[in-house]
Amino acid sequence: MQKYLFKNIQVVNEGKIQAMDILTTGERIEKMAGTIETKYRVTEMSGEGKYLFPGVIDDQVHFREPGLTHKATMYTESKAAVAGGVTSFMEMPNTVPNALTPQLLEDKYTIAANNSLANYSFFMGTSNNNADEVLKMNDHKQDVCGVKIFMGSSTGNMLVDSHNALDKVFRESEMLIATHCEDERIIKANYEQIKKEKGELSPADHPLIRNDEACFESSLIAIKFAQKYNSRLHILHISTEKELQLFGNMVPLKEKRITAEVCVHHLHFTADDYAELGYKIKCNPAIKAAHNKEALWKALLDDRLDVIATDHAPHTIFEKGYGSPSLSSTPPPMGEVGRGPGAYEQAHAGLPLVQHPLSLMLHYHKAGRISMEKIAEKMSHAVADCFQISNRGYIREGYFADLVVVDNNSPSTVTKDNIFYKCGWSPLENFTFPASIVNTFVSGNMVYDNGKFNETTKGQRLKFDR
Repeated sequence: MQKYLFKNIQVVNEGKIQAMDILTTGERIEKMAGTIETKYRVTEMSGEGKYLFPGVIDDQVHFREPGLTHKATMYTESKAAVAGGVTSFMEMPNTVPNALTPQLLEDKYTIAANNSLANYSFFMGTSNNNADEVLKMNDHKQDVCGVKIFMGSSTGNMLVDSHNALDKVFRESEMLIATHCEDERIIKANYEQIKKEKGELSPADHPLIRNDEACFESSLIAIKFAQKYNSRLHILHISTEKELQLFGNMVPLKEKRITAEVCVHHLHFTADDYAELGYKIKCNPAIKAAHNKEALWKALLDDRLDVIATDHAPHTIFEKGYGSPSLSSTPPPMGEVGRGPGAYEQAHAGLPLVQHPLSLMLHYHKAGRISMEKIAEKMSHAVADCFQISNRGYIREGYFADLVVVDNNSPSTVTKDNIFYKCGWSPLENFTFPASIVNTFVSGNMVYDNGKFNETTKGQRLKFDR
């Protein structure tokens, strides 16, 4: 049985940073103490100058398998995830076929069991006519992360706009309900008006089409349904200042019935970045004006926003509006956007991000915006609490050893040579982080070590204390 002994490492956990030793045995953390001596044979990990974080849990990713594997696979994206310190993920149902029945959902678990280097769970999908299938998941609360409702169209064709379907799911589901909230009527009206005025659209039109009002109105509807039935609601990727009035921080996270997520790209980019990055940062909901980013940071730090995620959603660079259909094609220089007439409509929405969320937050730590302790809280502890994940998300004796070693004084630059996404590109290319992910452990197994991977073991299915 593999044993690791981390010696004199700075442990970032539960609101503190403490120098200590950590002993892991097999899948679990066996002991935490100032100094640990053991008579057993162990692999000793020097912690001098390094930090130990609980593994990041990303509650919103799109790994594209089955059906869209030209963009990504469970293997490639989980490999990118562990390279970035993400040890567990929860994946969305808009694959092909859409995960709209328990059997189709289980098919995805089978794929992950055979291919994922990280731990995994999958959301059950909702459509206008599958409420009965969704409600079958009430009998599987300990095995599935939640139910997903697209209340605004995004990737795929899973828009749920039937009042009866929404009412039934919110009324009868015993699962956490995660929502993508954008009002489709507002989006279509904005699109038609701006298209009429301009003719050809540009990347900078995206936040005007998918504007603040579209997000607010849809989030408000979801909250009204949740309040009516006391449903457990989790609203994904909040992107506007206006929506923040809908969320509170007066009770602890574990007592909240309505929670909210913010994604790293909405904390990093603003609408000003369309001028350079164009459709590379087109996503739903849109990256918006800079005042929204500032408001999101404030709400994250005062706990109106509960967790940080990525909404990792890879597309080929051609699907984003650049280059040739070949996956090996070289993207054009920054600033060159689209392929001509109709580029806005052709460019797919979504960014590949799961390899870099912790590194990006450590950049903001160095900039003085967020503490290391708060990073661990929002990317690990709070996600585990929000979803009631069993024995993960914290560095505690008896918990699974999902751990990340960080060298906070070793800068790392994003280049094509070190991107592990199948799509082969990142909106963060050429960005230099102030820190490096050194090692990632998933259930006690070192799956990532300074650019090298151990693929002999696979991640585990997440379990939930419900």
